[in-house]
Amino acid sequence: QVQLVESGGGLVQAGGSLRLSCAASGSIFSGYAMGWFRQAPGKEREFVAALTYSGSRLSYADSAKDRFTISRDNAKNTVYLQMNSLKPEDTAVYYCAAYPFDMVVGITPRSWGQGTQVTVSS
Repeated sequence: QVQLVESGGGLVQAGGSLRLSCAASGSIFSGYAMGWFRQAPGKEREFVAALTYSGSRLSYADSAKDRFTISRDNAKNTVYLQMNSLKPEDTAVYYCAAYPFDMVVGITPRSWGQGTQVTVSS
């Protein structure tokens, strides 16, 4: 069954903003950390951001710091990624991920969404 569904991707000009959303089933969302990863053409999937269930602990890749903000609405089982000041190098498929524990460091996600394409034109 589908457990993570991303939305909000699209085409945007450099300097623009997008907000990604990921709706999750309660069984893999409640009490667990959530995160975002991305994969550009010809590159490996890389970590973007993650946060614990309470939102008290966050982790960002250096490339996302100061431009991206991860957040979650636990009442809606949804995690968001607000992306500002987008650059062409941010072009990638963005994946939502659910972690097996309420931790954001040193843990591999256990579930992945199908991905949403983000394209930033120069």
